[in-house]
Amino acid sequence: MRRHLQQRKEEMRDERSDPSALRFLVGHDLRAAREAARIKQSEAAKHVGCTPAKLSYMESGKTLQQPDEVAALLRFYGVKVEDVDRTVTLAGRADHGTWWTPFGEVLPDWFKTFVGLEGLAASQFEYADKVLPGQVQTPGYATALLGDSLHIPAMDLAQAVRARMARQRLTGTENPLQLRAVIEEVALDRPVGGPTVMREQLEYLHELMGLDNVELQIIPTEVAVHEGLPGSFIVLDFAEARGIAYVEYHTGALYLQDQPQVDLYTLAADRLRDKALSDSDTAAAIRSRISHFKKMERQ
Repeated sequence: MRRHLQQRKEEMRDERSDPSALRFLVGHDLRAAREAARIKQSEAAKHVGCTPAKLSYMESGKTLQQPDEVAALLRFYGVKVEDVDRTVTLAGRADHGTWWTPFGEVLPDWFKTFVGLEGLAASQFEYADKVLPGQVQTPGYATALLGDSLHIPAMDLAQAVRARMARQRLTGTENPLQLRAVIEEVALDRPVGGPTVMREQLEYLHELMGLDNVELQIIPTEVAVHEGLPGSFIVLDFAEARGIAYVEYHTGALYLQDQPQVDLYTLAADRLRDKALSDSDTAAAIRSRISHFKKMERQ
């Protein structure tokens, strides 16, 4: 697993441009600012000389938002200068290429938005209740996990695994993702791929805990009631945009953007971290599972 970590360090992928994700973020800022100013779409559209339908598309991120129109709208809404500049900068980046294009055929349409947003995020919190987070998975673990998926044909498995590895940016970049994760104890015991795959995966997980940008905690099964019981979730925070919460289900996902909703998930994340094991106890729990799977390998 040291070799895998070294390979990740050698892969420099600083540019994670995604026009659709950027439009998504800009659109959210436009809609939130207009609603906060209590201005109707028709009135705002008239101010910049476009139709209400076009403004609706701009707010939903379905069309490219021109920086000058974004600036005019935000100033009309009375947004602070620094926030106007931030959102206009995002709009100006929305005509770049999409980094994940080579993997587009194996990514579900509803998941592509998340992949783009994840690539733009400065930090990410994830509560994982069944399996390990995608950002920390080894190729062997991901192959075993995706190999029996209803969504991925066997012929696309190798490309789907490559896509998952390409998403990872905990190492190998000048601006690594700041990851905080709370993982249910059961995920350490679920023998995805068998003893060897799990032993290698947990060794890699243990190594990642040594990185400054990674905080992993295990929440014991004995913690009977906590904020994660409704299911797994992710909170993405951005240097240049408001955060979002992401909740995935079997055939799609919810992207929660309203600030009270995001605040609720952020609070849930903090409460989960408070109830989870400390860093040292988490490391000890991972090491004990490594020993367990090593014994299984010898049997």
